[in-house]
Amino acid sequence: MPKSDGIIIGIDAGTSVLKAVAFELTGRQIASASARNRYEMGEDGSVTQSLGQTWSDCVSALRGLGEKVENLAARTAAIAVTGQGDGTWLVGSGNTPVDDAWLWLDARAAPTVTRLGATAANRARFEATGTGLNTCQQGTQLAHMDRFMPELLDRAETALHCKDWLYLNLTGVRATDPSEASFTFGNFRNRQYDEVVIDALGLQRRRSLLPDIIDGTQTSHPLTAEAAKAAGLLAGTPVSLGYVDMVMTALGAGVRTGGQNAACSTIGSTGVHMRAKAVPDVQLNDEGTGYVIALPIPGIVTQVQTNMGATINIDWLLRIAADLMSAGGSKVSYSDLIPRIDAWFAEARPTNLLYHPYISEAGERGPFVNAHARAGFTGLSTRHGFADMLRAVVEGLGMATRDCYAAMGDMPSELRITGGAARSSALRGSLSAAVKAPVRISDREEAGAAGVAMMAAVAIGAYQDMDSCIADWVTPLLGEAEAPDPKNAERYDRLFEAYKDVRQAIAPAWDKLAQH
Repeated sequence: MPKSDGIIIGIDAGTSVLKAVAFELTGRQIASASARNRYEMGEDGSVTQSLGQTWSDCVSALRGLGEKVENLAARTAAIAVTGQGDGTWLVGSGNTPVDDAWLWLDARAAPTVTRLGATAANRARFEATGTGLNTCQQGTQLAHMDRFMPELLDRAETALHCKDWLYLNLTGVRATDPSEASFTFGNFRNRQYDEVVIDALGLQRRRSLLPDIIDGTQTSHPLTAEAAKAAGLLAGTPVSLGYVDMVMTALGAGVRTGGQNAACSTIGSTGVHMRAKAVPDVQLNDEGTGYVIALPIPGIVTQVQTNMGATINIDWLLRIAADLMSAGGSKVSYSDLIPRIDAWFAEARPTNLLYHPYISEAGERGPFVNAHARAGFTGLSTRHGFADMLRAVVEGLGMATRDCYAAMGDMPSELRITGGAARSSALRGSLSAAVKAPVRISDREEAGAAGVAMMAAVAIGAYQDMDSCIADWVTPLLGEAEAPDPKNAERYDRLFEAYKDVRQAIAPAWDKLAQH
């Protein structure tokens, strides 16, 4: 076990918040500081973010951490950075921004996704990347820019992602990591760029925009004097470029422990469902959906499916209840009702009421892609009350989770869950019954920052490899396994077949409704 007198700083630049978190070399979290992230939304579907502001926010978070941790600069053994995935952060001459970044939320590339998805080359692209086309990705965004805004790319020298931009500011090095490079432009089997994929995206003439690929567990670069002065740290401190935040969070939360691959679901506004697998075990679906994202462990990747809407379904129902309860004059907020979810769930006896949780205005993207998909109850009758509807919504999240894991093969043998919703026993029970596997919660507060800090711990030699680091940083923080209720699991088996039947049969109606 390494000494605990050094500190590793993990930077996690998320869509909502940018955090800088200090960890001892043994994995204990010491302190964190953050800056609220800011982005602009346009009527044309654009969602953009200032590159300069993002670097300023990173500096602010690092300075804030320095105020909380005594002698931080001298004690810092390494820095590591991860961030929100996908999106396009263009830099030009002198490493200056070409324009504001297009975030993963940006919808402008939708026509390009439709066009590329209909080409004969798209299946070969999917077979290489393991990743379905969507508007989030840098590949489709660059293809869209190349067709409709070529002047942007003409002024650009390199196309980066969020964490890559911060790494450039920290080290002066333009690079990306194996995870984002391979699921967007490459092959998950060798973690390199793939000419078949670049051709399928129609980007061969923009090939020079793609930066070098470096693995932050093997390669680090020194913090520049300019960045050190801005952040209040020491020049020369090793900096590791992490993998994309999605897999960093999964790594920190236990997607792999004891040398064994597991499953991890993050239940937040959206639902992210991941399975760590050896490369030969990856099963690609016929629909061409999901992601395959490399982990910083040789030969191990995560297979991923994501729901557009998870807890936002519960928020929607609670907001309606809060509005009705406020009608009498006493103001009730939907957040006041969150502690009552488990009691309402327990009050409702199990029925055959189904709920499909496609409440997002963007429709659904996992395990199927349909921008017109919408939420709905099936099986409502006069005997159902509010508690029954709430139970159906929670169980719908379990069904959607099972739907995603089914698209990746067999159900996992154990499921690790993160996100604020994991505190709900009703939700944990539903997830466990749905996938017919025990669930565990990780007590790790900042899983994404921890995951990327673990990469730096390996890079500087504090640990021989990632699995030995996981033994200290992850395994001790996993809670007790909660086994599924056998009766519930049996009922979910029966309901899931109906759940799938309904979502497949109703799809034509979604398309018709979208026309009005």
